[in-house]
Amino acid sequence: MFDHLPPTIADILTASSTPAELFDALMPAIGIYLECDRCFLYLRDPSTGFGKVSFCWIRDDAIPMVYDAEWKLEPPTLADRDPMFAAALRAEPSVIVEDVETADPTTLNKQFERESFGHRALIHAHICHEGQLWGVLQPSVFGRPRHWTPLEQTAIERVVQAITLSAVAYVTANCSTAATYNA
Repeated sequence: MFDHLPPTIADILTASSTPAELFDALMPAIGIYLECDRCFLYLRDPSTGFGKVSFCWIRDDAIPMVYDAEWKLEPPTLADRDPMFAAALRAEPSVIVEDVETADPTTLNKQFERESFGHRALIHAHICHEGQLWGVLQPSVFGRPRHWTPLEQTAIERVVQAITLSAVAYVTANCSTAATYNA
């Protein structure tokens, strides 16, 4: 499973003892490997629609941090406003965007991406288990388009495969009271 991965990332995938430890170590490793400006992991409970970004790495302070302190309910119109999230909810393959400015509007909502994230190029990697969306891994670049090589795309898909059960375990352990607490 760890073929097509740089040794640093493969080592993190095999050495991390908890999902939180894994994700903390993985975000900077992916960002550095892909020469990105930001890499974050959005995790969600598919049964409740509560989610949060608990893990985010930024190259420097000029890049906006994406982080949620608390689990929050996804807006009911999110899938209508964000075609990539809608695709993720349908457990479709991950979306590769080389340039937000020139991407097909059926792939992404340019205005939504500008206002919500500010990036110019990204990988919207869908973490799905048993047909349900548990998270999105999102490495991105700011200020310029970015070509994602087939090797990089394969590496991200391998990472997603390797972390899926950890994502499910993290959500199951940490989001169990979100629906009750925030109702």
